[in-house]
Amino acid sequence: MLVVEHQGNAGIGHFAERLRAQGLTLRTVGPATGAGLPASLDGVAGLIVLGGSMGPGDDERAPWLPAARALLAEGVARETPTLGICLGAQLLTTALGGEVRLMAGGPEVGLASVSFLGEAADDPVFGDLAGGAAPTVQWHWLEAAVLPAGAQLLASNAACANQAFRVGSMAWGVQFHPEALTGTAEDWVVEEGDGLTELGLTGDSVVQTVRAAEPQLRDIWGSVAERFATLVRNEHARAEENVGARPA
Repeated sequence: MLVVEHQGNAGIGHFAERLRAQGLTLRTVGPATGAGLPASLDGVAGLIVLGGSMGPGDDERAPWLPAARALLAEGVARETPTLGICLGAQLLTTALGGEVRLMAGGPEVGLASVSFLGEAADDPVFGDLAGGAAPTVQWHWLEAAVLPAGAQLLASNAACANQAFRVGSMAWGVQFHPEALTGTAEDWVVEEGDGLTELGLTGDSVVQTVRAAEPQLRDIWGSVAERFATLVRNEHARAEENVGARPA
């Protein structure tokens, strides 16, 4: 499975152990890894595009973003299991004609709850959360304000209407960070520095609330990672069958 990492302190977090436990091999690419993004998803059974401090259109600052957008669009077109997290969700949105904007009410940082719609009940990744609320780690100043045409909204909260959505049959975007636990929050507090004070927050309070919720975060979002892994394994098996079915 291909993982696009935009910066070293925004990795795949606790998802790594859950995905590997399901038999997946992770191939991580991006500027901090020394491996460039591939030109296509040939030979790729699943795609996760992670978060980062840049915006989805900051191509001069992050010149690999056009390639990330292209991979996300290809994932949708090929029906390859695809997940965009935070910046990844924003890249998915813009790649498919949606719009990303600054949050009108200001950024969402720290632990926050999101509510899943009842209509999410048939979703293969998030269906178990339909009709309920779940804690999430949030860290974003931008949001997907207009979803791509045909997208299905899965989760919202008061701060951000489009917290989770699906495009097509196998591509998801989440504005929150299901991969993040306490260690990631600690890293991001250091990166933000005095910026948290401007929001009326302290690094200690942010980290403490995430730490208190960590068992629940690990359980809920680890299960989501496992359900996504099942789709990736199924895609890999389908691809192997197609290869075996080709005439010699």
